[in-house]
Amino acid sequence: MQASEANFDGLVGPTHNYAGLSFGNVVSRSNEKSVANPKAAAKQGLRKMKRLADLGFVQGVLPPLERPSIRLLCDVGFTGDDAAVIARAAREAPELLAAASSASAMWTANAATVSPSADTVDGRVHLTPANLAAKLHRAIEHGETRRTLAAIFADEARFRIHRALPGTPALGDEGAANHTRFAREYGEKGVEFFVYGRSEYGQGPQPQRYPARRTLEASRAIARLHGLDEASTVFAQQTPEVIDAGVFHNDVIAVGNRTTLFCHQRAFVDQHKVYAELDAKLRAHGARLSTLEVPKREVGVEDAVSSYLFNSQLLSCADGTQVLVMPQECRENARVAAYLDGLAARATPIDEVLVFDLRESMKNGGGPACLRLRVVLDDAERAAVNPRVWMNDTLFASLDAWIDAHYRDRLAPADLADPRLLDESRTALDRLTTLLGLGSVYDFQR
Repeated sequence: MQASEANFDGLVGPTHNYAGLSFGNVVSRSNEKSVANPKAAAKQGLRKMKRLADLGFVQGVLPPLERPSIRLLCDVGFTGDDAAVIARAAREAPELLAAASSASAMWTANAATVSPSADTVDGRVHLTPANLAAKLHRAIEHGETRRTLAAIFADEARFRIHRALPGTPALGDEGAANHTRFAREYGEKGVEFFVYGRSEYGQGPQPQRYPARRTLEASRAIARLHGLDEASTVFAQQTPEVIDAGVFHNDVIAVGNRTTLFCHQRAFVDQHKVYAELDAKLRAHGARLSTLEVPKREVGVEDAVSSYLFNSQLLSCADGTQVLVMPQECRENARVAAYLDGLAARATPIDEVLVFDLRESMKNGGGPACLRLRVVLDDAERAAVNPRVWMNDTLFASLDAWIDAHYRDRLAPADLADPRLLDESRTALDRLTTLLGLGSVYDFQR
């Protein structure tokens, strides 16, 4: 049966703001307390989705989560009606209000780890929401994420949605941002590549400045839950020094697609050993790894972090060519731009480059790859997905008008104390569930 890769992008939520909550994400922290534009952010992401759908790629939409999270604020002791809870949190613990208001679920690469049916022991697509245990503002997402995924992938005969791993640093899980799958064709059995920052119980180097968010133990647990065999999995460690340079997820230093791995020279510990293991396991499935390694002399780690060169989407077109979808910041970095200009003169697996304006997301530390969750689906599985979430002309027009009706064009950190923001957000999300046919997925609807 034919299979294709669908990309489910997260709609940027109405509370998109720059609170600088993510220690280790140097781009996010550098824009802390600046004024955000939620309307522009949502439209930038929506335009990317529509452009890719128009080019023939399978494109879906994931909704924002309910923010601010009144549940979190009540769980930490704030009482009263919703307006009173927000007002007291703003006075006594503005950092908790900021965490409760984060729109970080827009980066759906962190929503879950996904294994296609060709790889799993029971022949179903497996999805495990990430516990995101390293950061409070993200650790509160997984329950809501699971509910959303269940509304979109509802056919239990074809999809298995697990609960998140226990929320402990020992099992820190960051979802697909630290996971890549390689295969000759999307519908064939492949090799799943799990990248971790540290091991809780094993020996090995660890970063010293910034936390390693994904553990080896979490990676192995997800491989077991998904029914993956040892011969088709590879576990590799991120280079600790690049984590300390701001590479908080693997997708900031590497991206893969089918049999291509595009990465920086300093991406992994024992990098050439990693290449050899990936290639050996792919050969068992009739494929070979094609590696495009960017030398540090051409693009430094700091250039990769500031431009998000590797936080690009690497996509296969219908004719077999590959396109790299990147943020415009790559063209604004002289060294990265020079490298990209040289691609045309080299024999590489990348045939075309597409550049997008995602400035609002980038200022918060997320590029094109952060905004999407990759889900390989065969024809029957694709038909079983909630049809209202597929991007097309009608949905684009509806969502564009929805953003115009419900989003602010300016949001400063002080605005998070405005109780009207909660009402605006709930009104928007209530309408969105109707547009996407999701039912009652939010707490306020239940």
